[in-house]
Amino acid sequence: MTRIALYPGSFDPVSNGHLDVVRQAVGLCDKLIVAIGIHPGKKPLFTTDERLEMARAVFGPVAAKVGCGFDAVTYDGLTITSARDHGARIMIRGLRDGTDLDYEMQIAGMNETMAPDVQTVFVPASVGVRPITATLVRQIAAMGGDVSAFVPASVAADLKTKFKS
Repeated sequence: MTRIALYPGSFDPVSNGHLDVVRQAVGLCDKLIVAIGIHPGKKPLFTTDERLEMARAVFGPVAAKVGCGFDAVTYDGLTITSARDHGARIMIRGLRDGTDLDYEMQIAGMNETMAPDVQTVFVPASVGVRPITATLVRQIAAMGGDVSAFVPASVAADLKTKFKS
């Protein structure tokens, strides 16, 4: 049986923290699906297509290197519904600290009630990426700061281009 895992998020933008989670997650499954949530009430910095392209460019090679299948998709409903729609039995969630754990435990409990066949797996962030959040990356980039320590090089270039406009 193929072990399919879903790693959901906004990925606006893809960060080194996300990359760290993916590097760990590809060792836990046969196929990893990065699912980019689309929320009509939110105004992301990057378009859906830009985020899909970023995810494929950054995460695809990581999965390929270890022989893990990979796909990037979007969804606009419940995350657990997206997991089921894609045949995922594993939900990957990254944790930076205890605050993340408290929040993620609540979500995992609700998901387990709705879909007991989907197991949430928490992946702790490596020490070097724990302080990174996409929100802080966007704020630093918007103010002309150097985000190269927080995002892959291609994403740093995309941010630079985005904020020149």
